[in-house]
Amino acid sequence: MKIVLDREKCIGCGNCAVICPAFFEMAEDGKSKLKGKVIKAKKDIEELLIASLECAQEAADACPSQAIRVNK
Repeated sequence: MKIVLDREKCIGCGNCAVICPAFFEMAEDGKSKLKGKVIKAKKDIEELLIASLECAQEAADACPSQAIRVNK
């Protein structure tokens, strides 16, 4: 499974970091970023391979700008 975060779409609301601190944190620029071994797919797109969903789907569902995708 993989979490895909489009930082360009992120509005910095912080929902993901509150709901799922295992995978998300807020960066110095005020936007969300992934925690762990992150792959930079493109300029503002981060990807993180995960073994279990845990709270990732909840964070994606709570994102008002739809900046988070979970690929199963």
